[in-house]
Formats: sequence, C-alpha cells, structure tokens
Amino acid sequence: MSQISLSSTFVIQHALLASRISKRVDNHLSVHGISFTEYMIMHHLAGAALKTMRRIELAECVGISASGVTRLIAPMEKIKIVEKEANPRDARQSLVKLSETGQRLYEEASVSFAHCADGLSDNLSEQQLAKLIELSGNIL
Repeated sequence: MSQISLSSTFVIQHALLASRISKRVDNHLSVHGISFTEYMIMHHLAGAALKTMRRIELAECVGISASGVTRLIAPMEKIKIVEKEANPRDARQSLVKLSETGQRLYEEASVSFAHCADGLSDNLSEQQLAKLIELSGNIL
C-alpha cells in the first residue's frame, strides 16, 4: 500500500471541508430562498462599483464557468434579484447588476450567513482563524 503525500492529504481534506461548509451554509441560506453560490454572486455584486459586474468577472470570483453563472443568474433575474444592464464599453456584453430587491435580500441573508460562519469557526481562536485565512490566501 502506497503512502499518500502530505499535499495530497491536504487537498483531499480541504475538498471535504469545502463540501461540508457549502452544505451547512446552503441549509442556513435556504430560509431566504437562495443557495450559497447565489449568495456569493450577490456578495460580489454588492461589493462591486455600482453593484455591477461582467459575467466573466462573476465566474472568476465565484469559481464557476461563465455558462454556469449565466444559468444561475437567469432565475435570479426572473425574481428580480439581479438585473441586466447594457455595457457602455462593449455592446456585445451585458452587465449583471444587483437590484434593490437583491440588495435587501443580500442584507437579510448576510445575517444568517454570519451566524453560520461564526458557528463553523467557533472552535478556533481569532489568531488561528487569521492564520488559516492567511495560509489559504497563499494557495489562492
């Protein structure tokens, strides 16, 4: 039986951690009618200049394909969480904008998200959490 490398163990453990975090956050956000990925899209839009981004930028921020973002945004647009906006720099591309309804939903969901995040990290000291964030940032 071959031994698995430390880096391989890290990747496997990190993938399991990411999956468990995603499921737990999804459960907390489901009361708002959104998924963790939809929340992440709203989070990046809320932090963007004019609350507007190109789809390809959103895809990079959320870690999914551009077509995945398009599939996610379509139902969000139908229920008025996001809006399409013309891109003044490139008529071939539209922009995605967080609507007023989306902003309110994001603010409400952020309370649930923060509560969930606090629960996930309550076994870590602030120093440990800061170090974990720093080390994760070195990989990303």
